[in-house]
Amino acid sequence: MKHSLWLQTAYKRNAYPPLDKDVSCDVCIVGGGLSGLANAYFLAKEGKDVILLEKDEILCGATGHSTGKLTVQHDVVYADLIKQFGRENAKLYYEANRQAVLFGESIAEGDELRNADSILFSQSKYGTEKLQDEMKAYEEIGIPGELGRNSELPLKTEATLTIKREAQLHPVRFGQHLAKLAVQAGARIYEKTDVRLMDLKKRVVYTSSEHEIQFSNLSLCTHYPIEALRGLQILKLSVNRSYIVSCYANMPLQGQYISVDNPKRSVRTVYIDGKTHFLLAGESHVAGTEKATQIHYETLSFELRNTYQLEALKYGWSAQDPSTPDLIPYAGIISSSMPYVYINTGFRKWGLSNAIASARIITDQIVGRENKAISLYAPDRTGFGSFLLQALRNTGLVVKEFTGGHITRTDSPICTHMGCRTRWNEADQTWDCPCHGSRFRTDGSVLEGPATKPLDLN
Repeated sequence: MKHSLWLQTAYKRNAYPPLDKDVSCDVCIVGGGLSGLANAYFLAKEGKDVILLEKDEILCGATGHSTGKLTVQHDVVYADLIKQFGRENAKLYYEANRQAVLFGESIAEGDELRNADSILFSQSKYGTEKLQDEMKAYEEIGIPGELGRNSELPLKTEATLTIKREAQLHPVRFGQHLAKLAVQAGARIYEKTDVRLMDLKKRVVYTSSEHEIQFSNLSLCTHYPIEALRGLQILKLSVNRSYIVSCYANMPLQGQYISVDNPKRSVRTVYIDGKTHFLLAGESHVAGTEKATQIHYETLSFELRNTYQLEALKYGWSAQDPSTPDLIPYAGIISSSMPYVYINTGFRKWGLSNAIASARIITDQIVGRENKAISLYAPDRTGFGSFLLQALRNTGLVVKEFTGGHITRTDSPICTHMGCRTRWNEADQTWDCPCHGSRFRTDGSVLEGPATKPLDLN
């Protein structure tokens, strides 16, 4: 696999222990990314007895493979949110994520966070019209944006839409710091602790090492939720994979950028231990549908050299991003029949601010505090029409890949989630499932769910 800049430059730390006994708690959190750690911190601060389980090491999943942007500017989104949900709900989404940015600023230390302007830019008339529509949405909601032509990038830029003084993170160092704060508040974190089974009626989680966690509430903060849950949104999430490359640069950018035209590109710099790194991201596709993924790294690396006049690739990594049908993540009670089971997923490539915002929502639900965003993020909010459309798309892909995969890729191992044939990812050296996004290492062990069991490579 390629190497994430964030994981390669993480703080040195002692590992959290694996769970070695039966335990009980108020809240059991499954997943040690930023969303799980933020859940653990907020709940522990409320006096809840919290246990967090991570099957590998904390922050090594989506958080450690992100672009590290902590911002309310989630591409061109607010005009669409107003159309789908109305002005007040679009404003709620903005305010929830703005509070997440402020929280990040309030706890970060050293170079874990720096402020930067968030900037959308267009390179075509069509893109400029999109920015103009988005600016109207900003004005309607009350977002302090500026429409103009302000770019440091060596690109032809027709227009820009800027939100000043947003934030960008070293997501792993920031997450490691948040984990320490969670533990100081009383949370217990266990690494190398894989969930094998959950008995939701008995409120028990069973680990692969045959230990039990008795819980009052369960918060699922895995990237793609564990499969065997009542009411699981298994057909309400699509999964996309995108790529990031990085190299050394001479000067940091003052802004962090996203193009609104195709090809989509995300650009930022980060200053780590005396060196400036340039990050270029893009080249997305439906997870598990491509074998020759090296071409995406090569395309971005070519742009580094020829567009930005920077040296050859230093780091390259990729990430998977589940998306809901309607732009808003799922955060809250997964089913009214089990009001003690919570889900937290579907961040649509904006998992840093939404992870924190979602953790606030779940915390407020568990402690019984009012939060106006609860209904907006509720997992059961999606209407039948949007669900049916997404289900048809995803089910069609599953059927196609299940039948076609078994015929044409007879040498590929079968995903242990729902029986689809995996596809070998040459660039990342992983087995990827095109049906629901599970990923496996070269030895067959699970890298990303919803699969919970390793591949049979024999």
